[in-house]
Amino acid sequence: MKRVIFSLYVDVPEREHYGSSKFKYDTIEKALQTRNSFKEHYTKLVKSKQKYSDTIGVPFKLYEYDKQFKVFEKNLLNDFPYFTGYEVINFYKIHLLYELAKDYDEILYLDFDAIPVTNKSFFNHWDLTKGICVYNNNAMINKNNRTIDKMIHGIRSPSAKYFNAQAMLIATDNNPNNDVINTGIVGASKSDLLKLDFFGKFHDTINLMKKLKKEGLDDLYPKNVIDMFRYDNETIFSYKIKSNRVNVQWLDTQWHYFFDTQFFIPKEAKIVHTINKDFDTVWRFYEKHNL
Repeated sequence: MKRVIFSLYVDVPEREHYGSSKFKYDTIEKALQTRNSFKEHYTKLVKSKQKYSDTIGVPFKLYEYDKQFKVFEKNLLNDFPYFTGYEVINFYKIHLLYELAKDYDEILYLDFDAIPVTNKSFFNHWDLTKGICVYNNNAMINKNNRTIDKMIHGIRSPSAKYFNAQAMLIATDNNPNNDVINTGIVGASKSDLLKLDFFGKFHDTINLMKKLKKEGLDDLYPKNVIDMFRYDNETIFSYKIKSNRVNVQWLDTQWHYFFDTQFFIPKEAKIVHTINKDFDTVWRFYEKHNL
């Protein structure tokens, strides 16, 4: 059984983070803060992943802004010039899953702000023959039909991704029930990635998203919801899981601790996804537990 852990770091200009989002919190200033935080903590973010990989005896690979990425970016933007830099990066990490699946049986992907804070092996805890391991943000979806016409969320919000995936499933005669996938941490086997077929008929998938963004779907969604639709890797991931009937295992809050507004890390946490970019708190936790 060949296994690998990988992460990705490309410095995306702040203007490329939110595109044309109308959400008031999707700002240049917020994106700049993210960029600066990654630069400041770059060394520790790499070392923590490398140390975890060494501890559990699995190779670690870091992908950055190199020739391989430049070729992928050029080809993708030639076909889809309306993609933002942020969207390109997030399609690239899915592309890398498939590239690594050529040589490895099981793969763990960690966003650059996802930090292992344990010595326990992800691969020993999660049996990847039972399905792809991802976290869902279903609890954060706004499904209140009485307020949907007043809903204003960012293009990355769980609600935006839920309704976008729902529209795609309805448009292709699938059951509209879906889950909001977070691809910040992904554990997957080669066989399940092939079944997911993320890039299968990719042009058709993007054209469908483009059509829904422009025309909606039989007046099912008000304009404020359609305005939230984008070309999001997590929306497609959810759509593909349902349309291709791929088995999923939901990561719990230990193995994908969503560190956002609470500013607290429980001692049971295994991987901290530092959404709020408060890396200093994570490093204090890291040192306290002698990692």
